[in-house]
Amino acid sequence: MILDKDKALKIADFLLQIKAVKLNPSSPFTWSSGMLSPIYCDNRKTLSYPSIRTAIRQTFSDQIRKQFETVEVIAGVATGGIAIGALIAEELGLPFIYVRSSAKGHGLQNMIEGEYRTGQRVIVIEDLISTGGSSLLAVEALRAEKLNVIGLGAIFTYGFQEAVDNFENANCPYFTLSDYDILIEKAIKESYISEKDLTSLKNWKLNPKTWTNNGN
Repeated sequence: MILDKDKALKIADFLLQIKAVKLNPSSPFTWSSGMLSPIYCDNRKTLSYPSIRTAIRQTFSDQIRKQFETVEVIAGVATGGIAIGALIAEELGLPFIYVRSSAKGHGLQNMIEGEYRTGQRVIVIEDLISTGGSSLLAVEALRAEKLNVIGLGAIFTYGFQEAVDNFENANCPYFTLSDYDILIEKAIKESYISEKDLTSLKNWKLNPKTWTNNGN
């Protein structure tokens, strides 16, 4: 869910400027799953630009203040959500923890790093949502430790219906600073892509698993 379109357009502009998001329908990228995609996203690049990471930190913090009451802990999801999550926690004056992608194979074998207490109200921070699978694994890990996950925020989402359904089924409200549709709108306006690319880009979002770069 996008909470402020003007801010979402600004975030999309930042992502396009620094090539944290790349659009190339004619020469698609291959994801690790083997799926072809006209878009590639690496939001960790935002950390290398002080003014952009500040804007993202402040936008996240403003959204959290407006949408949620009595947030007690910020939790980053490894690896992309750790740095931005820590920045948000600093902005809000809150404790920070993070969720590993898998439990450590030694020591306490914990998945969650940092200090927390049972029942604390937690906002989870991600850099990107595709299907929501990895984000919701982190939510499940936090809930398993009896933390009260009240929501999740991410910099960007592709906007797949699968993700919407997954978050709804997990009873986890979420918001993103920008999304695929807004990014495409900004990319057209700023001439990052041409009008002839639109059909292919829209078709990919509708059927990402069967999409090809011939416009289908």
